[in-house]
Amino acid sequence: MNQYEKFKKGEKGAWISIVAYLGLATLKLVVATIGGSAALRADGLNNTTDIVASVAVLIGLRISRKPPDEDHHYGHYRAEMIASLVAAFIMVTVGLQVIFGTVQSVIQNNYDQPSMLTGWVALIAAFIMLGVYKYNLQLAKKINSSSLRAAAQDNKSDALVSIGAFIGIVGSQFGAFWLDPIAGFIVGIIICKTAWTIFYDASHTLTDGFDEEKLEEIRTSVAQDEEVLEVKDIKGRLHGNQALIEMTLYVDPQLTVAQSHKITDRIEDLLKQEHDVPRAHIHIEPFPN
Repeated sequence: MNQYEKFKKGEKGAWISIVAYLGLATLKLVVATIGGSAALRADGLNNTTDIVASVAVLIGLRISRKPPDEDHHYGHYRAEMIASLVAAFIMVTVGLQVIFGTVQSVIQNNYDQPSMLTGWVALIAAFIMLGVYKYNLQLAKKINSSSLRAAAQDNKSDALVSIGAFIGIVGSQFGAFWLDPIAGFIVGIIICKTAWTIFYDASHTLTDGFDEEKLEEIRTSVAQDEEVLEVKDIKGRLHGNQALIEMTLYVDPQLTVAQSHKITDRIEDLLKQEHDVPRAHIHIEPFPN
């Protein structure tokens, strides 16, 4: 499967998230207004941010599908990361709004017993989002999409948020009315935490961060080649969901240019097949005496 096909499949996951969030956000906000639940209202607002986040992921995936051009020689894969950053900023804004709103309700003692209907809506929504999470996680692993993987984690946190809202609403049925706004407050915290996770992962990638364990795994694999005497240096960075590797290898000084070139071809094939690295810059040096 080429990169174009991978991003096209990723768009399907983004669309499923958008449709699910649109339906659930509308349902939750309407039922929360009728049933008087701060927790379900916060959950509904959370889903509105998820709509924007999923649209950002969709746009990022579509831009990433564009082929290289005269001023984007490596393609447009980092559009995924920019989309994730935009989604994170939107999510944290709404999360803070939810936190301040619920804190104000508690301080002013402004809460009533919500209808149990709001609780059932929250519970049903949790099961729906767990299904969306499992689908998107499997798809993200299949196409190796960082933005879709972030969206899947957001799906899971949304399911947990809905379960928390359900617990708060059930507790309020037994006289603990404060549990409903407290559940709303916790929802706000979860929104902000999810936003931070997405922001950290995207900014780490955009600043050329790379998994050290993955890099060491690649070094060990390359060093097993019988004609590679030593891996002198190795660096890695991510371009969207593609790993780019640069390495310097020591080989026998008596090898010809043609023989050395065969080594680089073999290492490039190894990186593609075993480590999903489509591009590598390999520099060959004679082993020092």
